[in-house]
Amino acid sequence: MRVVSMVPSWTETLLKAGVQVVGRTRFCIHPPKMITNIPIVGGTKDVSWDLVVDLKPDLVLLDEEENPSEMAEECPVPYLATHVSSLQTLQTELARLGEHFKNPALMEMSVDCLDILEAPRATWNNQKIPGFLEWVKAPTKEYDKVMYMIWKKPWMTVSHETYIGSVLDKLGANIVTFPEGEKYPVVEIEDYEDCLFLFSSEPYPFQKKIADLKSLGVEGAIVNGESYSWFGARSIEFLRETLLQK
Repeated sequence: MRVVSMVPSWTETLLKAGVQVVGRTRFCIHPPKMITNIPIVGGTKDVSWDLVVDLKPDLVLLDEEENPSEMAEECPVPYLATHVSSLQTLQTELARLGEHFKNPALMEMSVDCLDILEAPRATWNNQKIPGFLEWVKAPTKEYDKVMYMIWKKPWMTVSHETYIGSVLDKLGANIVTFPEGEKYPVVEIEDYEDCLFLFSSEPYPFQKKIADLKSLGVEGAIVNGESYSWFGARSIEFLRETLLQK
């Protein structure tokens, strides 16, 4: 089956599972050696359907959290839309994809994800942060709450209703609770002095702006955003190593 994947984390996962991906977004950068010769047809929010049709795919793969609904509405070829918003839904969607593509590797990833879900919730340690890259400022006191930052101008964080929030919860972090429906709340960073801040390496390039972060005086670290947000093969490997020591 020839697949055009409009979801970076699914592109990586499908390629690792041996599925034939014939088109991708410009944000599909993993695995580097495998995506080089796969044509780009757009981004996660925009697409050239002419380029897609030229590739003669059997299926376009979308995700409700990654792609706008218009993509599904306008898609000129058959499509499949997943909806990954938590570790639980990841497990379900991996099993669904495994069945759809009749692919044992995807089914095995689904089982791995189930193992992660059934593993005990980890104990969070502010001094040993999973996916740690570098300190903005090492914590000088104990923090009960963690705030995971994904954007600046405006400052944006994640809630429990997101995949990242689900990962943080499994890792034992207590993130700030927001009203229902606020997946990516806009916040004023100075209002959360009681939080340890995790600044994601993507989508905003916080690691390249670390000097600006240091000037804020907040305590926290830069973390690998791909580990926390790229659901599928990458996230499963990250969580297996962290939770199951595999």
